[in-house]
Amino acid sequence: MSVSTTIITSVLAVIGTLIVAFFVSLWLPGIERKFVHARIQQRVGPPLSSPGFMAPIKFFFKETIIPNSPMPRLYNALPLIGLLSIFLILLFTIPQMYFLGALTTVIAIVGLLKIEEVIYMFMGVLSRSVLSMGMPFPDVVKGAKHPNAKRSFLEELSSLRAFRLIAFGSFPIYITLFIPVAMAKSLYLSEIVAYQQINGPILFTIAGILGTIVFFMGSMILLNEYPFAILKTKADVIEGPLMEYAAKSRAYIYITRGFLIFVLASLYVTLFLGIPPNILDPFFLVTVGTAIIFPILMAILSAFSPIFTFKQFYPVVAGTSIIGILGIIAAFI
Repeated sequence: MSVSTTIITSVLAVIGTLIVAFFVSLWLPGIERKFVHARIQQRVGPPLSSPGFMAPIKFFFKETIIPNSPMPRLYNALPLIGLLSIFLILLFTIPQMYFLGALTTVIAIVGLLKIEEVIYMFMGVLSRSVLSMGMPFPDVVKGAKHPNAKRSFLEELSSLRAFRLIAFGSFPIYITLFIPVAMAKSLYLSEIVAYQQINGPILFTIAGILGTIVFFMGSMILLNEYPFAILKTKADVIEGPLMEYAAKSRAYIYITRGFLIFVLASLYVTLFLGIPPNILDPFFLVTVGTAIIFPILMAILSAFSPIFTFKQFYPVVAGTSIIGILGIIAAFI
């Protein structure tokens, strides 16, 4: 095969993989809500295409609102930044992109996932209104009666929750990412995949089983799925940092959630089964199948679980993190 043919094939593989992944991701929220949540709650539920496909289209045609924010352009750009970070994770896990070196390591994946988490803090900090409307009274929750006290805005409550989630809640997902690293003794995705092609999938080991449990729980936390919906509790901040987003910005939020579900499933299949996403590989069906199974399992667990407060959230995260550490120890044995 000539060099030009190889380049064309690689480009088609990358573009095709991204397109198929994006298309599949648009239907995953609908599968979660239609076939699981609705069935368990014995109701009809929304159309399959509504949550992930039709909702973004609807919001793209709505009027763009300029929020009352100190940095409105950055504020509206944050959802798109989050979507881009998730897009890059999938891009760097495609085998044809492994020539990028350090960008195709587990460290790079961790950094991109952190970007997706950190933007929620900025969403809360940069918000200075309720539903993007000016209020006839100061929108503060502290400091009004005592001028010398530091004022805090209502929306900053969601930023504080995001900080707690980043500082503690994301431990499980990041711990479990290093189980394949410990097994393959390499940070590079290419070498982790190659290790499993020789020694078999990491899933079929004690470390792999523990890692699967932790990865699943960590994914639910990262997705803010019930019962881990600490970030968007309706008790005090309504919809959390996402409350004021409208039009195209909210459309990006809907798209990002479905795409993140697919990317997490693809990342799991790459790290624990040794099958990176590649549209030219028949085993890409394993990635697609896992992406469909993930939201179904998450919806089943969330449908039968209470909503955690921090009192329940911290012990569960700590326990799951300990299981992940045991998985890393088992990987070295």
